[in-house]
Amino acid sequence: MTIASMTGFARIPGVARGFRWAWELKSVNAKGLDLRLRLPPGFDALEPEVRGRLGKNLSRGTCYATLSLQREGAAPDVRINEPLLRRLAETLGAMQLSPGLAPASLDGLLAVRGVVEICEAEDEAELARVQEEALAGLDTAIAALLAMRRGEGAALAEIVAARLAKIAALRKAADESPGRRPEAIRARLAESIALIAGNPKFDEARLYQEALLLAAKADVREELDRLATHIDAIAALLARGGAIGRRLDFLAQELGREANTLCAKSNDAALTSVGLDMRVEIEQLREQVQNIE
Repeated sequence: MTIASMTGFARIPGVARGFRWAWELKSVNAKGLDLRLRLPPGFDALEPEVRGRLGKNLSRGTCYATLSLQREGAAPDVRINEPLLRRLAETLGAMQLSPGLAPASLDGLLAVRGVVEICEAEDEAELARVQEEALAGLDTAIAALLAMRRGEGAALAEIVAARLAKIAALRKAADESPGRRPEAIRARLAESIALIAGNPKFDEARLYQEALLLAAKADVREELDRLATHIDAIAALLARGGAIGRRLDFLAQELGREANTLCAKSNDAALTSVGLDMRVEIEQLREQVQNIE
């Protein structure tokens, strides 16, 4: 399976039975799936079908779907709301106008909202056929949107894989750091214990307990093992593909936690430097992962 980005755009125009229509689909990043539709008057009944087709093809992202419609050829039906026009004229005729104000003209009254109504003459059977063709156009628009999202997803997969390779190399460097050798750890422990034992206020009964705590803190084996596990899990997800964005984001967070713990436990400058470099790579990895569906 391929990997898809959550960002994409598609525009598909068409002509059907005297109507010119166009679908515009735009998707951006989101934690879940959010569908936002704009349909022209008379096409509201299509909303459940449009949502169903989009939901079947998209797993994550905010998707804006807009159907624009324009009728060609047929002249609209113009109606004048005569009762409203008459009421306006009577009301204005009874008013005492201030000097310098001209009486209302007919064109001014016709410009009042609700006086003139322009209605498109529509045949129900004809409109139903237009709706069918518009839905077929939606399928084409969805296919174009998915193609763009998959193209961006392929590029993202390469970037994430490259970042992951750098993180794996840094994890290996941390594992092989001279500061992790037994003799280096023993030397640092001996130095720390000597400082503690040299404190005249220190309780000698706690010396053994403090030595154990220092030894535990000096060992980052557990963090390195978990880093390796998370790296392998991310590589497996990239190979599998599909809607893996949420899992990748979770694993990237776990990588960050382990790198933070490694830096906090390390009392070796070289190992700390490797851990800091790893944190930078993990943060950049997570930025890219958040674009994946």
